[in-house]
Amino acid sequence: MSTQKITDATFEQEVLKSAEPVVVDFWAEWCGPCRMIAPALEEIAAEMKGKIKVVKLNIDENPAVASKLGIRSIPTLIIFKDGKAAAQKVGAAPKGELSRWISAAV
Repeated sequence: MSTQKITDATFEQEVLKSAEPVVVDFWAEWCGPCRMIAPALEEIAAEMKGKIKVVKLNIDENPAVASKLGIRSIPTLIIFKDGKAAAQKVGAAPKGELSRWISAAV
């Protein structure tokens, strides 16, 4: 698996203190669009390994970070660079669009 699961407890270490840009996928089990983009994110994570890290945060199990960041709808993807949010995208999109968005932001 190319994407990594994170929690409220590991968010700071895995995302904010990461040396490479991190794409955080805020999702939940019951979210159809979240499940729809999961395979594309897996492929992007594998293709861009070494350039970016892709992590998934289940908002039902870990509500603190999502609440702090004001996540209101899912899927929400946020790219963090140097510990700060650099870009945000809400909703599902095809793999090509996700790749272009990530590449443009990093």
